[in-house]
Amino acid sequence: MKHGKKYRESLAKYDSSKAYELDQACKLVKELKFAKFDETVEVHVNLRLGKSQTVRDTLVFPHQFKGEKKVLVFCKEDRIKEALDAGAAFAGADEYIEKVKGGWLDFDIAVATPDMMKDVGRLGMVLGRKGLMPNPKTGTVTADISHAINELKKGRTEFRADKGGVIHIAVGKVSMDADKLVENVNALLSEVIRKKPADAKAGFVQSVSVNSTMGPGVWVNFKEGE
Repeated sequence: MKHGKKYRESLAKYDSSKAYELDQACKLVKELKFAKFDETVEVHVNLRLGKSQTVRDTLVFPHQFKGEKKVLVFCKEDRIKEALDAGAAFAGADEYIEKVKGGWLDFDIAVATPDMMKDVGRLGMVLGRKGLMPNPKTGTVTADISHAINELKKGRTEFRADKGGVIHIAVGKVSMDADKLVENVNALLSEVIRKKPADAKAGFVQSVSVNSTMGPGVWVNFKEGE
């Protein structure tokens, strides 16, 4: 892949083959940014996973950096008021199922009560492609609507390993203090280690890198168990 002049200039400012301590890596990412907009800071965690293993969960970062999310709750009529009072942007049953079937996706997160999943499941082709299908593993299929919405509005974020065993996730903005970026990255790594499969092989976390949207990647010196 051919990179532009500004990217090459950033690359020349540090040793791209070296692994830096996390605080140094976050400071470097801030120094290496060159876009005129507030770039997102991303972390990439390469895991050693077996064919049948996966890592997936959610977390609330200590320091938020995303705008407020619009939450849609699929629920029966008697729980609509509860959902709206808790902060949902939309709540209902058949009306919203039909709207989504018709292509309406003016929301960021979908939550469903368990008794709605038989009907919501039929939206798999629409919601699944967009990563919006409610799932018990991410806390978006639940009878506790208020708690779920509260957590989501705090910024609860899903992370999951892709087919190659790599977790790609945004952890902040370059405008944030480096200390806050460090805390967000540490929160992520702690949750990843917590979700380590019981039968995972040694060297579960193979590598960690951090970069801004447009900038080059910086390797992080991360040793599992420290």
